[in-house]
Amino acid sequence: MKVLITGADGFIAKNMIECLGRINIDILKYTHNNTFKELEEYIKEVDFIFHFAGVNRPKNNREFYDGNANLTQQIVDILVQYNKKIPILFTSSLQVGNGSDYAKSKELAERMIINYAKNNDVDCFIYRLPNVFGKWSKPNYNTVIATWCYNIARGIEIEVNDKSIELTLVYIDDVIRSFSEKLYRSQAKSVYCMITPVYKRTLGEIAKLLYQFRDSRVTLLIPNIGKGFERALYATYLSFLPKENFSYKLNGHRDERGTFYEILKTEKSGQLSISTTKSGITRGNHYHNTKNEKFLLIKGQALIELRSIFSDEVIQYYVSDTELEIVEMIPGYTHNIKNIGEDEMILLIWANENYNADLPDTIFLEV
Repeated sequence: MKVLITGADGFIAKNMIECLGRINIDILKYTHNNTFKELEEYIKEVDFIFHFAGVNRPKNNREFYDGNANLTQQIVDILVQYNKKIPILFTSSLQVGNGSDYAKSKELAERMIINYAKNNDVDCFIYRLPNVFGKWSKPNYNTVIATWCYNIARGIEIEVNDKSIELTLVYIDDVIRSFSEKLYRSQAKSVYCMITPVYKRTLGEIAKLLYQFRDSRVTLLIPNIGKGFERALYATYLSFLPKENFSYKLNGHRDERGTFYEILKTEKSGQLSISTTKSGITRGNHYHNTKNEKFLLIKGQALIELRSIFSDEVIQYYVSDTELEIVEMIPGYTHNIKNIGEDEMILLIWANENYNADLPDTIFLEV
């Protein structure tokens, strides 16, 4: 299959091109640098058209109609002239109907595509998109999220005039997934299509999350980013980090025993830490009433010992990096870990709660 993408240098198009490249679709790219003759030749070759080209920040309102409606008419005219019945997927806007010139130009383009589909019995797809956010979007152009991600990642303050304003948002991966499905699917009931899921967030909520993402390098506390809007926004924020700022240093503790570093803290699932211990050194000899931990030795050899505080029985685990094994630190059991190897030992530690100096839940007692 061969497809044409108009507006091929834009935010949505870049993500579409990446997706189609993974499934070996041949792509012809049309931008404002191409000629009408090239557009004509492209259309004669392809089996599907992703019509993403458009104008949303013109120097004058006439450009809305040239870039949105007139280009669409040219595409339709070429298709009719050469008797080509090719599906068109068109990105319109949720702003259609608000009376602006931008909205009017998009609505005109919609009508052209609907008439083409009806008169030629061709499946076409129109998406009235809300705010789209994600990687490769342009700051100060595509979305406020792109602008804020760019600024916050560079230490530039943002302005939030009204934190209560709510945005309707869709994530670029969900957009591209829906678009790509249309390559092999006939239109069912309506030419109009929707993206799911749709997120609704206030400017204040978005700004708060972005600052939490930024500050997590210092606090080590990361919001819940495993799913939904937060997952999508975090991926977007990371895509705007400057190349020289992909890494950050941790502040740890170092003494005669070795080192200890907190790596990451979560809002609901505790924290992850790492420690190094010199040969012959024992760490621990304490118990917790409620806190629990998981120990994973990732370098070296160690002896882990646990004892119920009401018993003399000592439970021993010999662990090494040759066979990874997680040992649970059970509440009510005092425990320690000793480096029994000749080299430095490295231990990965997960705790179910973030460390609280005021309530450490750590009572020292020899195993």
